[in-house]
Amino acid sequence: MPYTPQPPAYNRAALAPGVLGALVLLFGLAFADWYTYVEYAVCILALILCVFSWQAKRRWWPAGLIPIAVLWNPIFPIPGLTPVLPLLSLAAAAVFVAAGLLIKIPADTRR
Repeated sequence: MPYTPQPPAYNRAALAPGVLGALVLLFGLAFADWYTYVEYAVCILALILCVFSWQAKRRWWPAGLIPIAVLWNPIFPIPGLTPVLPLLSLAAAAVFVAAGLLIKIPADTRR
């Protein structure tokens, strides 16, 4: 009998936004002049990961991702955040990478 490949049981749609968010945060540490763009990107990518975690039925990830979206919100910035920003950026990058690696969305089996 010929081999027929089986479709994967899940997909890793959160991997790209997770790694990209971590790279943007690390980029923001190096280039402070572009930090407004970094804030937009981090906020949007954190919310995208929230959607993917909800689809994967991993309801605890928004507890770490929503504070990232709030802290890096460029529209309503939090005053006094500048001194702790490098430490928070490294912690948020770790959350992005962990979320990207661990969020697995079940594949649609209705095809």
